[in-house]
Amino acid sequence: MIISEKKIEVRYAETDQMGVVHHSNYIVWMELGRTQLIKDLGFSYAEMEKGGILAPVLDVQVSYKKPLTYGESAIVKTWIDSYDGFKVIYGYSILNENGEQSVTGFTSHVCVRKEDFRPIRLKKMFPDWHEAYEKAKKKQQPEGD
Repeated sequence: MIISEKKIEVRYAETDQMGVVHHSNYIVWMELGRTQLIKDLGFSYAEMEKGGILAPVLDVQVSYKKPLTYGESAIVKTWIDSYDGFKVIYGYSILNENGEQSVTGFTSHVCVRKEDFRPIRLKKMFPDWHEAYEKAKKKQQPEGD
């Protein structure tokens, strides 16, 4: 399994009246982590879009553990939690600068054609992405472990 890391400097505009990062910003940071993972695998989501393929979010799950505040740094760790050739689920762990977990989460995506939003299989249209995702995804534990 490959785990990508992206450092984020918490900006003042990302905080709320309580002085902590507003919950919606963590989802933006997940996108930055996902883009970094794709880059680390040798690909470009922007290039995929230029080819007429999009990867919309189907589902988001976020658990907030410990707030981050202005002036802190965060590390977004991102990996491919599962991939079946059609749907990909990315996993995230956002840590503070002391390595303490602030947020955990998952996003689910499928690739679709831009013109009609019909789903496509990565294996068929982007075999190199498919192969890289198969190699990078989290290995499933055998039952009973």
